Amino acid sequence: MPSKLKINKYIKVGKHKFKLEIYLALDGHRKLTWEIFPENYDACMYAFSNKKRIEDIVEKKHIHENTKV
Repeated sequence: MPSKLKINKYIKVGKHKFKLEIYLALDGHRKLTWEIFPENYDACMYAFSNKKRIEDIVEKKHIHENTKV
């Protein structure tokens, strides 16, 4: 995958750190798709238990960022 089509960010949710990969154009999917990768075991367990909360935070703060013009 060309590097132009993928954005890497490091985010923190609570006290847990994750690597966020945003894919700009994948065939057969919506315009943006994303995945998170936990930094350690505790972050993995947190993500497993709080899927909806993390999804809401990522969508609101990192995918659909507000831009004030």
